[in-house]
Amino acid sequence: MSNWTKKEFLAYVLLYAAHCNFIETKEEKDYILTRINETIFNKIHNEIVIDSNEKSLNKIQQYILDNNITQSEKEALIKEIKNVFFADGYVDNIEKNVFTMLKKIIAV
Repeated sequence: MSNWTKKEFLAYVLLYAAHCNFIETKEEKDYILTRINETIFNKIHNEIVIDSNEKSLNKIQQYILDNNITQSEKEALIKEIKNVFFADGYVDNIEKNVFTMLKKIIAV
């Protein structure tokens, strides 16, 4: 995890957001693929499917702690997460709760 590139980390966070309600829509996938290439998408997709919710959140938090993410990078990441949630035109309660939790973990 700590050896992720920035693009791999972005992929992990966005895929976590897309999977949080156990429904990865075509629109969410298409949006994520505008941000990262298909090779990284496939590599990280396998990882996110295997990881538990708790493990995913721990990985995200640890990466942020280990890599000195700037405030502007954190804000950009939150915006990307929001874009994933809105990609299919609907944000459900699970997504709203996960967004709140990710904002706390990312410390925006």
